[in-house]
Amino acid sequence: MDSQGFKDILRGKETSLPTEPSNTVRLFISSTFSDMAEERNALMEFAYPDIQAFCQKHGLGFEVVDMRWGVRDYATVDHRTKELCLKEIDFCQKTSMGPSFIALVGNRYGFRPIPRVISEEEFNILFSKIQSNESDAQLLTKWFWKDMNTIPPTYVLQPITTHLPHYAATNPSFAELQAQEYKEWRNTEKQLTKALRLAALEAQIEGLITLEQKHKYFKSVTESEIECGLLACGANKEGSTIFLREVKDLNQCQISGLLDVREDGSTDTEAQDLLQNLKNRILTDHKDCVKTHVVEMSIQKNKMAYLHKLCDQAIAVVNHQILKCLPSGNAGQSQSENQHPWLGWLRQEVIHHLSSSQKKSQVFSGRQDLLQKIMSYIQERHSQVYPPLIIHGVSGSGKTALMCKAFEMLKQTNNGSSLMVLRLLGTSPQSSEIHDVLKSICYQLCIALELQPPSSQITNIYNETVRFFHQLLTTVSERKVENLVLFFDSLDQLSPSEGAHRLHWLPKECPANVCIVVSTLPEEGGILKTLKDSVTDPECYIEVKPLSAEQGSQMIEMLMASAGRRLTNDQQEIVLGSFRKCGQPLLLKLAFDEAKRWSSYTPITELMIATSTKEAVSLLYQCLEQLHGKLLVSHALGYIVASRSGLSEAELKDILSLDDEVLADIYQYWAPPSNDLIRFPTLPWTRLRNDLEGYLVERQADGSTVLGLYHRQFIEVARDTYLTNTEKSNRHGTLADYFMGKWSMGTKRPILLPLINKSLNADRKVASQPLWFSDNMPNRRKMSELPYHLLNAGCIDELQGEILGNMDWISSKIVSCGIQSVIKDFEMSVKLISSREIMLLRDTLRLFQPTINFIEGVIDPVIVFTEMLARMHFFQLSYRLIDELCQQCTGWLHQYPHPTFIPTCGFFQPPGGPLQTTVTGFKKGVTVMELCPDHDLLVVGSEDGIMIVWNIKDIEVIHTLTGHNDGIRCIKMFEKGTRAVSGSLDHTLLLWNLVTGKQYLCIHEDHTTYENAYLHVDEKNSIIYSAAGSQVYAWKIESGAPLLNLSPGVPNFPLQAAVFCAHQLLITVTEGGTVHLWDSATGELKGSRQLPGVGGEDANPVCSCFIPRHGKMVVGFENGFLAVISSGGGVSTEKMSSAVVFVVPSEDESLFAAGFGKQVQIFRADSNALRTFLDSPLEHEDFVKSVVINNGRNIILTGSQDETIRIWSLSHRGTLLDTFYGMGVSVTSLALHGGTLISSSKNAYYLKLWTLDYDQQHKTLTPFQERSGCVALSDAGNRVYFPKTGDKHKIVVWDSKQGRMADIVEASAEVKCLEVAENSRILFVGLTSGTVLAFPLDQKQDVACIPPPGNNMEVVCLSLSKQENRLAVAYHNLILLYDVTKGDPLPVLDGPIHSVHPGSTSSICKTAVLEDQRLLYGMASGEIYLFNCEMDNTCQLEPHERCITCLETSNSETLALSGCEDSVQRLWNIDSGQWVHEMCYKGFFFQGVDCACFSKDDRFIFTGSQDRAIKAWDVSSGSLLAVQYVYASVTRLLPTAEGFIGTTKLGYIIRETFQCPQNISPQYNALKNIKATCTVKSRNTVHNEKAGKVTAKMGKPWWRCKEQNNKTSQICQIV
Repeated sequence: MDSQGFKDILRGKETSLPTEPSNTVRLFISSTFSDMAEERNALMEFAYPDIQAFCQKHGLGFEVVDMRWGVRDYATVDHRTKELCLKEIDFCQKTSMGPSFIALVGNRYGFRPIPRVISEEEFNILFSKIQSNESDAQLLTKWFWKDMNTIPPTYVLQPITTHLPHYAATNPSFAELQAQEYKEWRNTEKQLTKALRLAALEAQIEGLITLEQKHKYFKSVTESEIECGLLACGANKEGSTIFLREVKDLNQCQISGLLDVREDGSTDTEAQDLLQNLKNRILTDHKDCVKTHVVEMSIQKNKMAYLHKLCDQAIAVVNHQILKCLPSGNAGQSQSENQHPWLGWLRQEVIHHLSSSQKKSQVFSGRQDLLQKIMSYIQERHSQVYPPLIIHGVSGSGKTALMCKAFEMLKQTNNGSSLMVLRLLGTSPQSSEIHDVLKSICYQLCIALELQPPSSQITNIYNETVRFFHQLLTTVSERKVENLVLFFDSLDQLSPSEGAHRLHWLPKECPANVCIVVSTLPEEGGILKTLKDSVTDPECYIEVKPLSAEQGSQMIEMLMASAGRRLTNDQQEIVLGSFRKCGQPLLLKLAFDEAKRWSSYTPITELMIATSTKEAVSLLYQCLEQLHGKLLVSHALGYIVASRSGLSEAELKDILSLDDEVLADIYQYWAPPSNDLIRFPTLPWTRLRNDLEGYLVERQADGSTVLGLYHRQFIEVARDTYLTNTEKSNRHGTLADYFMGKWSMGTKRPILLPLINKSLNADRKVASQPLWFSDNMPNRRKMSELPYHLLNAGCIDELQGEILGNMDWISSKIVSCGIQSVIKDFEMSVKLISSREIMLLRDTLRLFQPTINFIEGVIDPVIVFTEMLARMHFFQLSYRLIDELCQQCTGWLHQYPHPTFIPTCGFFQPPGGPLQTTVTGFKKGVTVMELCPDHDLLVVGSEDGIMIVWNIKDIEVIHTLTGHNDGIRCIKMFEKGTRAVSGSLDHTLLLWNLVTGKQYLCIHEDHTTYENAYLHVDEKNSIIYSAAGSQVYAWKIESGAPLLNLSPGVPNFPLQAAVFCAHQLLITVTEGGTVHLWDSATGELKGSRQLPGVGGEDANPVCSCFIPRHGKMVVGFENGFLAVISSGGGVSTEKMSSAVVFVVPSEDESLFAAGFGKQVQIFRADSNALRTFLDSPLEHEDFVKSVVINNGRNIILTGSQDETIRIWSLSHRGTLLDTFYGMGVSVTSLALHGGTLISSSKNAYYLKLWTLDYDQQHKTLTPFQERSGCVALSDAGNRVYFPKTGDKHKIVVWDSKQGRMADIVEASAEVKCLEVAENSRILFVGLTSGTVLAFPLDQKQDVACIPPPGNNMEVVCLSLSKQENRLAVAYHNLILLYDVTKGDPLPVLDGPIHSVHPGSTSSICKTAVLEDQRLLYGMASGEIYLFNCEMDNTCQLEPHERCITCLETSNSETLALSGCEDSVQRLWNIDSGQWVHEMCYKGFFFQGVDCACFSKDDRFIFTGSQDRAIKAWDVSSGSLLAVQYVYASVTRLLPTAEGFIGTTKLGYIIRETFQCPQNISPQYNALKNIKATCTVKSRNTVHNEKAGKVTAKMGKPWWRCKEQNNKTSQICQIV
């Protein structure tokens, strides 16, 4: 298909739809019955498994259709075997990729059946020749009945049981009768055959019928099959093969098995002549398709050699035919397809819906009034903003057919100006989950409109996909180039996951040029009610009511005519009589499908038509049970409806082959062909599927074509009928065994066939089920189905062993199917299994889901193993399953062939704690959160001007509000959460309809000074009050007309305001503490007064809250005063210890909280004076930023600049109950809804959601609270030293093994930097006063001290040499060097032995001192210097362009790493003073290197950077080896024997080993899943490992470099 044709399809243009390439190999095997039994068995045992494995490796299904294998003979009761065989061949040719037909031809012509149907004209001719023989004529009349319902009439051979009712009896008590009637039919068949052949021969000679007409009475089934599969015009000749067997020693064999013989044992020469004619036709016209084997059948050795050769040849031929049809690499693919791998499934999805629509609308009739309404709605409103059109009606009322017909009519009238998209929801895997639906539509529209498709970071996240979808509709509307019409049929068929049935994804107002049409059931999922709550216009609804009797009659006539049939008057009345009682089109379809089988001679008493759809489906299933046996029907349909997403035919036949009950039922009167192999035969299923035609539908699932039932009611009836509790468990158990591969790969399973008293231990020859068929071909069917069946079968041990406790499974499924699919498996398990560790594992996956979603392309499983291990390690000793998973992770990582980090402890946010998830959607920090708890709404505003409306109960985005173009400062919801007003720095107030998510009014205000942003809505009087800077405005809600504009304050000094609607009072508080009281309606000044004691410097009101219940306004001032102002004019003030930063009332307005400095005080709101509720303030270790009070839970929650959230008890007088860690930034806003806490920050683009009801048993060790980046380690990381948050005069000694503070060390001034001399056991502390303290680690009573060199000279940094004998103390413009020796009890610090005064005007930032008294130091301007103390000279190195942030020397002190605030870092040869490698790493968030260390052997460098990642670099080449995202800035790195120890700003200790192979694969790419580039420049140098020096070659330095990115290998080519 060319790109334009594909684009036409995506646009919904009227065009012919291409046949999509199949993903299944369906191979029909034709042969005569008995003489090819050994060949069929050999192929079944040896060839088909190999072909199947080959198909699996290429992502193809494989199905063998052998209608002879496993059955006794050709005879079937209804004589339809030949028809079924030819139908199957045709089906194989249409749907098979490559090979479709194999014929095994020997020396036997085969069974020649009596034609089942003979035309009236031909029958009369033959009967005229037979009627002279009274016996033959009577027999013909007895067995052939005239059917007037066919057009034209025909004579039909009656089913055998019409006259021989016990012929097909399965009851053992009728065994004797059954044998008698079997023999009787054989005699009847011979007489009929002879009579018809003689009559046909005579009629042909007389010219009454053609030679071809005559031949059908002589023709064998095999010849008919070969004609259909190879000889006929239009047959798939390239996919057909004939294996011709010539028996060399025929005279020495038992000819009855190899030749056609008569009853007397003589050769049937007529059949042999017909066979020879057939062979001649094959060899003459299709010699290339023939593979001839000449064999001596009497010699066993030769026969076995022939059978093996046949199998090998069949394997080779079929595989070659498959390969010819497979796409070879990227050949033939467009550039777009190479760029967008999703184009393949998108094409398949779109064509599926379009072709389904065409089929459903072909037989549509009536409903013209409804069609006209739909067309008018779309055509008349396309240029207007209008709600979606909603079509509803009961199940089976014909909504889908109506939607499809309307879609097809629009296509026909579309002149290219409209874009038309259709989704028949629930009919394909990509249309069952709303996330997949919207993703596919976004891709479709972008390609059709030539827009940039969404990135995987968008499509991986549901809320981002919804946002993109809505923006896409707006884009189409604003282009005004074309109209867009979207059809969503059967909203009720969507899975309820992601809140699909709440319909937040569906626009309630379509922008101009966009129209949406949806359909749904009236009750299912509450969807129609949800729509009616938000779309109130009755014109937007169309109800599909039952059809009238007249319409039903018209439809029946049309349907019967399309099938080439008619009904008698009595029969038609039966159908219509039933239809009048229901009137549903689905019932009419079922009635038609039943009635088209009726013959004109069918007795009226045998005709049954149901009066309801469910009854009709039940009758259909009962009819199938009578025809095919209850056991087969119940089990086959039971498996289909028990499956998660349907079953392929090959899977179903395999599963039935594992069902001992079904096999015992099949093999009642004969044994299977082999004692070592038993399977379900193809023929019974083919007959059942043929009778289910129209009710079994094919669709794609997990890359395979699967079968499912046609309609919801078919599924429901099948479940109710065939999946009772016991049966359900058995079906799921067999399905689980199959998808586990329990009985594959030659594993034999015993079976008892009781009716023939035979026991077997036989191979079932079912498909193998590895997790991966090949390196690039996952077994997605197994991944999808197995967890579901193990759980529903109650196989919990297997579920935990195979799925939940199997890291290979977890990682493979994440890589192949996405992390959400794995989370769903765990969620499904949690619902049925009460297990804490399974909940922990589910929460583990949820925690790192955002990381996986951010990755583009194929996920490297190393990320999954590392993430799981670093989170689960906390619980390894507590839970068996988690311990096993951790061991699996460690073992896998040790076997990983590429460079990797291997966690040896837990250091990522652990599961099971209060943190539930992190949600994003903004590009800048969150500035305001407004909660409407009664309606579960949260509106969040951001610095980027974006607002997002969340359903906080379900953590679901309802709307993304775009309209502001600068930071949001305030939001107010009103009218029960249906509307909102927002204020922004862009000088506007915007009013929003939160039902539709659309802006409906814009008001312009002066927001030059907007720190005091305040909004109040007087709903009763429809007024919005707004405070901005020194002014107060009042606006009419509906029109935006101005009502008031007050300016009581001093210009440029923001005021605080509050409106008391009950008293028609507006209060303003201005600079200096002046209170004004105004009439809120007229703006008249009622009075003013000065707040006592508030005046003076910094008397600026900075925050306020309004407490309507008590008629009070609380105001906080910059100078620390807190004032309470009552509506009656009374005031009360009190001075706090520092500036008040917030005042917040409790939910019930009985209390309010004031935050100042590091403290929060709680006050009573019912007092006229400021009365505290708690005896003392609540205190953080840093400035408080936010608070929320919840009276229902009797708790207070506070957020601080120290990045923690604390929970305090109200009932226990402020007792600290809990502390939440992990925000990562200061907590500037909190909101509480039920048990869910939402935290945000002006410095972060995300929200974090916490639960107050988490299981305290899952609480892990408390991380240390260090936020400045000043940290030191000792005792292998078991001791951490850092300045206390909020009081930097103190040094916390943290025991990381116990998760608690071990000691506090006092300092005389604020701590600036820390270093530990591990060997000497000394902690060095640099202070802002310029003093350096040296504490012995093993006793803190004494301390050595280096006094400051002068006044106001704070210590900038400290540096120790690798042997810890030298200490460099850096100030802004001075470095002092000291000798360090371990003393008793105090260390001895000699010196300063040297002092360095940089000549630069810039400040010193970093130093690194060497044992030989050389000194490296870096400046804020980017300069780097090397000072040699012995020679007293300074050498300037090549400077960086930004401030130096890191200097680290190798353990041999021959190399050094420098890093700065930009993307460049350099590895230096200290002796030569030249850099060896320059590494330029540019990442999405990269802001420079913070810390680094060399590995103990100096082979690697580990760096920690501002992008919250640790990187490993190769010292010899400068190549980037590995990148690990650690969710927080890394503050310290120290080498260990096999890796490193590190610390992060989240307070976790990182312990990891680093593993790197000697030879790195050229295909390895360290940036495979990282959105970054890395360029390495390397000088032309030779590294002498032994001498530990780098010597430059003579000549001009030169290099070449290779860019590392996320597409190519990152290993740099270095010269």
